[in-house]
Amino acid sequence: MSFVIAQGCCNDASCISVCPVDCIRPRPGDPQFMSAEQLYIDPDACIDCAACMVECPVGAIYDEYDMPDHLEVFKEVNAEYFAENPLEISEPVKTTRRKLTKDGQPLRVAVIGSGPSGCYAVDQLSAVSGVEVSLFDRLPTPYGLARAGVAPDHQSTKNITKLFGKIIRRPNVTCYFNVEVGKHVSISELLDHHHAVVVAVGADSDRRLGIEGEDLPGSYPVRKFVAWYNGHPDHNSDEFDLSGERVIIVGNGNVALDAARMLVSDIDRLESSDMAEHALAALRHSGIREVVIVARRGVLDAAYTTSELMALGRMEGVDLVAIPEEVTAAKDDSRLDQAQVRRKHALAAASVTPEDATADRRIVLRYGLTPVSINGEHRVKSVSFCKTAAPDDLESVETIEAGLVLQAIGFRSSPMEGIPFDERAGTISHIDGRVYDGAGAVMNGMYCVGWAKRGPSGVIGTNQVCAIETVAGLFDDFEAGALPPPGHPAERFPELIAERQPEYIDHVGWLKIDAEERHRGSAASKPRVKFVSIDEMLTASRA
Repeated sequence: MSFVIAQGCCNDASCISVCPVDCIRPRPGDPQFMSAEQLYIDPDACIDCAACMVECPVGAIYDEYDMPDHLEVFKEVNAEYFAENPLEISEPVKTTRRKLTKDGQPLRVAVIGSGPSGCYAVDQLSAVSGVEVSLFDRLPTPYGLARAGVAPDHQSTKNITKLFGKIIRRPNVTCYFNVEVGKHVSISELLDHHHAVVVAVGADSDRRLGIEGEDLPGSYPVRKFVAWYNGHPDHNSDEFDLSGERVIIVGNGNVALDAARMLVSDIDRLESSDMAEHALAALRHSGIREVVIVARRGVLDAAYTTSELMALGRMEGVDLVAIPEEVTAAKDDSRLDQAQVRRKHALAAASVTPEDATADRRIVLRYGLTPVSINGEHRVKSVSFCKTAAPDDLESVETIEAGLVLQAIGFRSSPMEGIPFDERAGTISHIDGRVYDGAGAVMNGMYCVGWAKRGPSGVIGTNQVCAIETVAGLFDDFEAGALPPPGHPAERFPELIAERQPEYIDHVGWLKIDAEERHRGSAASKPRVKFVSIDEMLTASRA
């Protein structure tokens, strides 16, 4: 008997460290780790100890004899990985426990951003004796996209916040929520009170299509739509016209698939999730019957993961549709020799044709189309596409009518005052997490992690490996004497924050918000009912 990693794997590699026979791959440092859709357990080497299942923060590991029927296919998925990548056992890297102090004073680090990348950075920092961490978020609530980006029907994935909750309540971590760096306190002031600053602000803006009509009413970045249905306070008053029958999503990453699923899901299934009440009300009266997901490249280049496409194919009352010639165009591609690519292609090929679609709602997968223009006088009416392979063939232009367009072509970070920014990459200028200025010189004490460091890539757990690299460099710099000591005593900093932002939320305040949201959810048979305004959150924090 063996254990199996299935849908929902967060890739944070916590299961790898507890496996006594080293049978989980790929590992951090392996060539495939950063590009792997998930982790895998070798069925021949597993000794059925269950250590990985107990350790998994999102409940994605199952006993092979106790798997839900719809996840049975992951037995094959795990085995296929090792058929192509035979297990090679190697000695684990030995680590030494560090204790970081200088002249009897602790290492003090400020972390800006409490999303997954920030929490994993706090984990690496606060686990070491002699380190004190100040954690900031501009919202009264922590966890970033783990709270406001993960789809409401993926509650197991949101369980990662239980791990983050254990991290931020450590005694050497101080939370300063509802504090905006750059407004209430500057980067230079953080450096005056800490040895180092780690920027973990994620990617808060959007890549542009660069075509005519993309700013028409009815055309929006998918990030805004996701934030709206997840109850993000910046978007609780946004409105999306759901009266039309068709929505077009440009881009086919996992976020695009999440948005499509929300638009055509049975509203009764969403009622029991933590979707924002205003979004539930709007979707309850939605007229949408078709979502068209359009990608520039072919089916073998699809940005979504296999497990997310599987989830679309299992939706009750929803047909997953593909155009046969757009899928079969890849049938002779050499990449089909790879099991992961082959399975992704097979899933698309198994979709029904438009002629055979009979369900009341449908999700249509389109490949090899590049958007040319978004059309309409006062609001979106349609989108025109050309064949990516023949952009100059005007006769191949296809126009698809839709009342709502969501742009899902990627995210980028925004510049922060005092921090060098790479406009081309849309990230902070850095080398291995150390921030560098425009002249190529290291900025002592400045570091970055997460999407602000590497761009919008990977899944939640990828931030673990990213944080390990950055924090290791920070520790090395501290021990080498490269980080100037703070210019103020530790007790002065909380006084400064209280002066600048009297309504800051500490850890106790967040726990009050969390408890009240859960209480409201319990009354409605939901995981929680979120507060969607800052004022509501502040009121709950004072209860």
